[in-house]
Amino acid sequence: MTASTGADLDELLVLATDIAREAGELIRSARAAGVEVAETKSSATDIVTAADQASEALIKRRILAARPDDGILGEEGSDQDGTTGVRWIVDPIDGTVNYAHGLAQYAVSIGVEVDGEPAVGVVLSPAQDVEYTGVVGRGAWRNGVPIRAAEPVPLERALVGTGFSYQRDLRVSQARTFSALLPQIADVRRFGSCALDLCAVAEGTLDAYVEEGIGGAWDYAAGRVIAHEAGARVEVLTGVFGRILVVAAPTPSYAGFRALVGSCGFVREREQAAPERG
Repeated sequence: MTASTGADLDELLVLATDIAREAGELIRSARAAGVEVAETKSSATDIVTAADQASEALIKRRILAARPDDGILGEEGSDQDGTTGVRWIVDPIDGTVNYAHGLAQYAVSIGVEVDGEPAVGVVLSPAQDVEYTGVVGRGAWRNGVPIRAAEPVPLERALVGTGFSYQRDLRVSQARTFSALLPQIADVRRFGSCALDLCAVAEGTLDAYVEEGIGGAWDYAAGRVIAHEAGARVEVLTGVFGRILVVAAPTPSYAGFRALVGSCGFVREREQAAPERG
């Protein structure tokens, strides 16, 4: 990542943070009132709640009120081009299944690109009162306190975050790759939010993260900036099943983890030479 020009990153960070806080309060209040499932996507367990839709509508409305010519891409359908070179990439609730079940691991995720490059990330966990922020070239913070990725550990001592698809056929593929990975690491954790998993790598509570089946850029856009600015490397690849694969680890230990992920069959071979890097 390189520092973006042509936009005031401080201004974008303030706006993204303010909007994330508003959306976080909306979904926290909605959760207390009871969850309404609005629709399903890839399977019966891949749900969209009314709060997802209301949160994205609020975020879109607030962005366009402040910056009407920016682009927006949101998980729940927002997709419009802009003319400023600034694009907002939004997940109104990352971890919707957790949210619906009363688990705390869900977040509002707002990433901002400038001229196609990641620039700003905000990940807000309303149930845990935790706010992660990052600005390219300037650092990453948890509740205003600087954070850094973990020091390198041998792979056999690495605690690795992951997630599993809601699609049955992809789960079969994931079972094979994880059966190869598990004997070579300390353990895995599955919290249910890509954005929060990347922030966990950023703050050093996870040693690495790998997941195939990410829904779209909204899942990783903000967390990628935060992890990168905390000293981690993030790659967006194509997994063996043909879906988005995100791999992250502290920069000094990334090469070893990436090689292990490749040897366990996570990566579609023809894609290994052309990753999207963060």
